[in-house]
Amino acid sequence: LECGDCGKGFAKSAALAKHRRVHAGEKPYKCGECGKGFGLSAALLQHQRSHGAGKPFQCGDCGKSFAWSSHLDRHRRIHM
Repeated sequence: LECGDCGKGFAKSAALAKHRRVHAGEKPYKCGECGKGFGLSAALLQHQRSHGAGKPFQCGDCGKSFAWSSHLDRHRRIHM
């Protein structure tokens, strides 16, 4: 199965249907905190970590918190 817009291939029709949301601009998954919409549930889950207690990675130098350890690692460079 192939996406008619970009040519990306999929083994299952459900995966192709989910992918088509990208091209259609559909965002059925809404954040209950801020109302931002997402095309994929995984993207919503990732976004939700940016709210409140979803930032478990804290900089030991300045106290700034991050939802992702890779973002903390990148931030730490400013203290070097």
